[in-house]
Amino acid sequence: MKQACHCFSCPSCGIPVSSPSTSLFSLISHDWPKSFPNKTFRKEVCGKTPEDNALEQAENHAPNPPVPLHPQPQQPARAKTQTRPSGPGRAPVLAPPISGAHRPVDMANQVIKCKAAVAWDAGKPLSIEEVEVAPPRAHEVRIKIIATALCHTDAYTLSGADPEGCFPVILGHEGAGIVESVGEGVTKFKAGDTVIPLYIPQCGECKFCLNPKTNLCQKIRVTQGKGLMPDGTSRFTCKGKTILHYMGTSTFSEYTVVADISVAKIDPSAPLDKVCLLGCGISTGYGAAVNTAKVEPGSTCAVFGLGGVGLATIMGCKVAGASRIIGVDINKDKFARAKEFGASECINPQDFSKPIQEVLIEMTDGGVDYSFECIGNVKVMRAALEACHKGWGVSVVVGVAASGEEISTRPFQLVTGRTWKGTAFGGWKSVESVPKLVSEYMSKKIKVDEFVTGNVSLDQINEAFELMHSGKSIRTVVKF
Repeated sequence: MKQACHCFSCPSCGIPVSSPSTSLFSLISHDWPKSFPNKTFRKEVCGKTPEDNALEQAENHAPNPPVPLHPQPQQPARAKTQTRPSGPGRAPVLAPPISGAHRPVDMANQVIKCKAAVAWDAGKPLSIEEVEVAPPRAHEVRIKIIATALCHTDAYTLSGADPEGCFPVILGHEGAGIVESVGEGVTKFKAGDTVIPLYIPQCGECKFCLNPKTNLCQKIRVTQGKGLMPDGTSRFTCKGKTILHYMGTSTFSEYTVVADISVAKIDPSAPLDKVCLLGCGISTGYGAAVNTAKVEPGSTCAVFGLGGVGLATIMGCKVAGASRIIGVDINKDKFARAKEFGASECINPQDFSKPIQEVLIEMTDGGVDYSFECIGNVKVMRAALEACHKGWGVSVVVGVAASGEEISTRPFQLVTGRTWKGTAFGGWKSVESVPKLVSEYMSKKIKVDEFVTGNVSLDQINEAFELMHSGKSIRTVVKF
């Protein structure tokens, strides 16, 4: 008995093309993927096609003549009827569909079509569209986004107030997902890695990365600010038009492409619909307290604005050992949750006839040790500074003000020892710090789950923005 050639197996499921242990039925009924080498190529390599081997096995194992392997001419090309041994007359029978999960066709070098929320213009609702996502180029990573949260910064850009806002664009910068493919020269990531895309990169080479005093890597700052990849182009298209990137991340898309210095590899067991929040808001507020202000044990703090970033700031103050944390907001509905995160007490400026900074100075015997503005309002920024204690008080600007806004105070406030500081992403050097923040969450050192107040599908993203503007949610997560 002649032995069949063993040169090939199906790239989708591993079934051998020809082997003594492979039945004729499994060969002729198998649904070969389009990516499998064509008949001519297979014959040139080993001298036999799968059909040749199937016929050979039929001759060697069956007393009757081999059955035809191709559909009869009168059958439609799409017909699924094949033939196999089925009794004395070997009558044609319908081959059952192949069951079992097949690996997906490799898309590493192909354009992927997927859904995304596109912002075609400022001030208009996002539009759910089918977009094309090009393969990653050199030093780029394409990521399948699993979950992404909505942040006030996304709404700020969509409103048209962002000086760097460009349209049309795919927003989103608090996401998490799985690496789908990598471009040439990428050595730190591979397909299947669990990652968080980063709006502040960390190249590890520029003077900013080499300086321990800052996290503001400038390697790709210019192109990122223009909504482009480092090579000056975009990977997104929709309806024949180029769609811009946003903050180097664009997580409101099922797939996105980012620079390889803008990705942090994290614990694969971490729940992505939770840790996606560590891509911006939680890390920013938490880091403002522990990194930028460096809150000391036993200190008194005031946090202005009790949204997601404000709550994260309260959490940071508590972790740092502050003995008194005062939450400040005009929405009393936020007070109970602020206390759950560590606020000692909460006050509403509208309940007082005098400026809130004077109220805080009276409450704290001269002012707070640390204050944080987590709103983006320049008047509140001044109040936060002036609520600080003379001689050593530190005020940190966390919120982002609208384009063209300016801050002001009397110089005497600074001359007498107060310090005014700002922070971006909480001062964290992103690539090295985000995995550590995920580990802190997994070990229950910091809260994350408690920030999530709802989950929606991509189709419901505009409703999620409405919830955010109403103050009824902290963070809403879009699950893909």
